[in-house]
Amino acid sequence: MVTVGVPISSRLAYLLRLSVVLILFSFASIDKANALGRFRNGRYDDGFLGEPSKFESLRRKPEPEDKWFVQKLNHFGEKNKDATWKQRYFVNDEFYRNDSTAPVFLMIGGEGEASKRWMSEGAWIKYAEHFGALCFQLEHRFYGKSHPTSDLSTKNLLYLTSEQALEDLANFIRSMKVEYKMDANQKWIVFGGSYPGSLAAWAREKFPDLIHGAISSSGPLLAKVDFKEYFEVVKASLATYSAECLEAVGRAFAQVEILTRHMIGQRNLDEKFKTCTPIKDSIDNPLDMSNFFETLAGNFAGVVQYNKDNRPSAKYTIDDLCNVMVNTTIGPPVTRLGVVNDMLLIESKEKCLDYKYDKMIAEMKETSWEAKACNGSRQWTYQTCNEFGFYQTSNNKSDTFGDRFTVDFFIKQCMDIYSESMNAKYLEQVVAQTNKYYGALKPNTTNVLYVHGSIDPWHALGLVSSKNPNLPTIYIEGTAHCANMYEPAKTDPPQLVEARNKIIKYLAQLLEGFKVEKS
Repeated sequence: MVTVGVPISSRLAYLLRLSVVLILFSFASIDKANALGRFRNGRYDDGFLGEPSKFESLRRKPEPEDKWFVQKLNHFGEKNKDATWKQRYFVNDEFYRNDSTAPVFLMIGGEGEASKRWMSEGAWIKYAEHFGALCFQLEHRFYGKSHPTSDLSTKNLLYLTSEQALEDLANFIRSMKVEYKMDANQKWIVFGGSYPGSLAAWAREKFPDLIHGAISSSGPLLAKVDFKEYFEVVKASLATYSAECLEAVGRAFAQVEILTRHMIGQRNLDEKFKTCTPIKDSIDNPLDMSNFFETLAGNFAGVVQYNKDNRPSAKYTIDDLCNVMVNTTIGPPVTRLGVVNDMLLIESKEKCLDYKYDKMIAEMKETSWEAKACNGSRQWTYQTCNEFGFYQTSNNKSDTFGDRFTVDFFIKQCMDIYSESMNAKYLEQVVAQTNKYYGALKPNTTNVLYVHGSIDPWHALGLVSSKNPNLPTIYIEGTAHCANMYEPAKTDPPQLVEARNKIIKYLAQLLEGFKVEKS
């Protein structure tokens, strides 16, 4: 990649490569535009965690078979109290010692389809081999193939809550203890990353009789409607490349604002960002423009969140984006921003940038399990509207990403997709209830290790430090979302290697009697 001060020949080579990429983009077989966007509410289409590695050699292991557990639809109250459904889970007993001291590891599924590859890959499998553990993975209700109801209508989504999911876990553990004839003293350790990281901590808190300990990775514990800190961390993470990169991003967004005010400028934006709908047709619709700006900001947010981890879908890094943003040979900052958008369009196989608000809402209102939004987008957005908030906002006109997507923009989506009753007052109430129920950043629990990375914007809502010895934390400088969970690689920075060593030592403390060799 080229930066300012590099020889002219290198710059020309870079521009030639860029031209080839854009030409290939024009002829590639590309899916139709997606109004839902590539990265929304901090989530890609496959969920927060995704696959465990990008190493082809690890994919040759046979996949575990689908197993099904008969689960209750409603763990609370009388409504539909006898209704049941089949919840998917996986098992790996390759390393199981099958004696009274052998631990049981449970990976908690989250807001996407559970991946079978996590049953043979990832750091937790290395821990399982070390301790001789039996491994389970339980898919979260309403995600993947775990369909509790016939569709995803709003009335059915009433059964999609973190509390119901935690009761699912408890019910599953009780049943597996019986099915596998486990000793009463065998210890269960739960693992989770991102939202499942929160669930892991909360599961230990709510069911200490069933769950002995938890490794909570990148889990936000504080529910918050206006999560303005998210983009503060994005900015700080971009600045780890250089101050010039962050400045260029801010100048680019400011130039986009200027271009929106004039007809020629609007046509310029259409060309630079390959908009599906001309800007002039949407300039008077503030919801369309909020969606447009949020999508452009999401290009940076998604890359920052997964910077340099081993997630297969994380193709680009902060370095890649900033190499473009500081390269003055490409053109002014707004042109460089367009190049970044092209890169992400190509990666997501989209032919144009679809920012129309009404189209996005229409897609999100579809309730069939076969609908695109029901890959997890409709479900996760409902959970944000009904429990957590987590809206990644930018509301300062002079700030890097401007003021086009404030908290009202996200609350409007809740009201338009699900119910008019999901207004600002409702969001504040349910978020307050969530924090009261789980304890937010003052959890009332023990035997939970909280792990976060400094690059990850979600660490702003997590427990990153503690003076309480009962609330141990690991804060990894320079790593991103759930980085410690992925398959270890030779390229991992020393601080990530050290974090994994600390995790295995903590597991040894929880399980007692195991000698841990430094890896």
